[in-house]
Amino acid sequence: MDDSTRLEALAEEHASLDLLLAQDLDIAAIRAARFAPGQPAESMLNYWLPVGDDLHAMVSMRFEGLDPTKPFVDATPMTRAPRISDLPALAAVARETYGIHNPRYVRLWSADPTIEGTQPDRRFFAAPISQLQPHDVPPELTLVPASSVDHYDDAQRAYDAVVAAHPHHTEEASLQDRDDLAESADEGFLFDIVVDGDWAGYAAGVHKPEDALGLPAYVVREMILAPKYRGRGYGRHLSALLAQALPDHTRILIGTIHSANQGARTAALTAGRHDIGGWLQLPLPQA
Repeated sequence: MDDSTRLEALAEEHASLDLLLAQDLDIAAIRAARFAPGQPAESMLNYWLPVGDDLHAMVSMRFEGLDPTKPFVDATPMTRAPRISDLPALAAVARETYGIHNPRYVRLWSADPTIEGTQPDRRFFAAPISQLQPHDVPPELTLVPASSVDHYDDAQRAYDAVVAAHPHHTEEASLQDRDDLAESADEGFLFDIVVDGDWAGYAAGVHKPEDALGLPAYVVREMILAPKYRGRGYGRHLSALLAQALPDHTRILIGTIHSANQGARTAALTAGRHDIGGWLQLPLPQA
């Protein structure tokens, strides 16, 4: 898409959250009361700060999964891409600004999958829906529009089964909130994955600007297979099936996958989605 059009969309995305959190002290006070009782509201504001001679970044206090015990500093909006030489200054800015919260790392954005001195986080995988055409789909595998979240407990058990087999999975993915999936159902974006007529999982999208990277996109909200249907090669078909089930085929399908989730990464790439960038973690010393 045209760079100027995408820049306008990116500006709108960041204005709706990043600039709001940089200016609204009332919201900052609410966040402080929830995540860091007793700390000043100003410690929850976003700040646009110089990092180096030609680098500025907007830093923001965040918490993984809204868990107060997992603080980190987001520094995604920058005047340019981060380099290895920027890392010490970025760490210093994060500590000086939010040291009171003892953040565990700084989250950076990069098109490069690695930068020496950082650790992997989530990557964004995307492709135009017009290019995600299903092929060689097993005849027993289909997507059916879901009008409710009646199988939410089944989906939670599916996640629990994955975690039982792979405990590290809790750091890579979690089931979307029931209300979020219900919203997708109301909008016509939630689908039951069906195998031979039986429920086998959920696939869901959402049309919102967050996590769309300034692109006209549907964002993947959920994709989970029940344990008995894993390992059958179905995963590589789900992106294309979801894309074709969504109403506007002029859009892009985009979603995040943790770098350590090799199975989901392989399925997305095999389906024709591309790694278009993502987050990296710059570890911070702990007090």
